[in-house]
This record gives sequence, C-alpha cells and structure tokens, in this order.
Amino acid sequence: MAIWVVTGADRGIGAAMCVQVGARGDTVIAACLDDASAVRGKAGVEAVSGVDVTSESGVHALLRQIGDRRVDVVVNNAGLVIERKLGEFDYQAFQREFAVNTLGPLRVTEALLPRMGPGGKIGIVTSRVGSLSENGSGGLYGYRISKAAANMAGINLSHELKPRGIAVILLHPGSVRTRMTAALTDQATVGMLVEPEVSAKGLIARVDELSIETTGTFRHANGQSLPW
Repeated sequence: MAIWVVTGADRGIGAAMCVQVGARGDTVIAACLDDASAVRGKAGVEAVSGVDVTSESGVHALLRQIGDRRVDVVVNNAGLVIERKLGEFDYQAFQREFAVNTLGPLRVTEALLPRMGPGGKIGIVTSRVGSLSENGSGGLYGYRISKAAANMAGINLSHELKPRGIAVILLHPGSVRTRMTAALTDQATVGMLVEPEVSAKGLIARVDELSIETTGTFRHANGQSLPW
C-alpha cells in the first residue's frame, strides 16, 4: 500500500484524485488550504487543512500529518489563476501566482524529500498553457509564465533526483470543469470541458506508469506527450 500526498485537495482535480487513490486501497494525505469537506471521511483519505504551499507554516502542517511515515508519491496540484490583460497588470497578483504555481511545488517537494526514497514519484500539475511552442493565443500572463517556470523547475528536479531513484513528471490535466476555470471559459468552449473525475483518472494513470526511465517528461492526462 502506497502513501500519496496531494496538494490543492479542497475541490476539483485534487479532491477527485484523493477519492480515487483512496478507493483503490492506497493511503492519501489530502492537503487542503481551507475546506476539506470534499475529502474528509472518504476511504483511505487523511484530510489536513491549513496547508498553504506558499508558507513554511502551511507546509509544517502537512509534515505534522505525515509524521515519520515514508511518502511514495507527491502530487503538487495546488494552483492559482488570476486573469489580467495588458494595460491592467497587477504585479502583486503575478507574484501570488508565481508563489503558488512555481515555488509551491518546490517548497513542498523539498520539505518531503527526506521522507522519500528510491522508487518515489513526484508529479507537478502544470498546464499546457505553460508550453512555449504551443502558445497560440496569448493572454493569461501570470498563469502562463508561472506554469512555464514550473515546467523548468520540474525538469531541474528530474535531473537532480534521478540518481536518488526518484522520478518526476510534469502533468497537464486537460480542460477541466472546475471553479478555477469557470471564470476563464467562454460559452463556446463549455461543452469541451471534462469533469474533474475524468482528468483525475488520467493523471493517476500517468503517475502509476511513471518510471525512472521516463522521468522529466511532460504528459497530458490522456497520455499524450506534450512539447515544451
């Protein structure tokens, strides 16, 4: 039985991943920022609130829940998007996106590494919008920049952790119907969104198949390899 840690588990993709991983018999520590009601009481799930991935105290709350147990899988899923158009930039908002989307995975990963060993796996849920070669529409400056930086952080981690037998994968969840995406999705594309449970199933499959030979790859939840 593996022990998973999933951040951003309050709702959406993170909550769906926790429920599915717990239901199959693994233990999953659901790291929530505020409301853990979506995962509390679910089979195999240990919910912990107050896990702000931008703060040392938030990560310490997660460490207290883990205790001295070994961690097999970490999925850095916590994310933030704040839409700002050119001419309306809010640089403090950009800094918040960077703190959550880029530095958050690094902070959590660094804190949990002492509890991981050979065979461990780290997933970072970034986004296709962080791909430099696939930016065909622009916009979402803070989100795109922070996710592109998260991709680079993940590649760096994959190089440094490969000798330790720990594999890293960068993950795109697809276009998912969540509270975070609701404000950014126009009516023409609403029908193209998938439910969080569908995305979560694919992300779990990508983590399951991850090996040290495939570390440092960027994959869609549906299995497609994505360009940087």
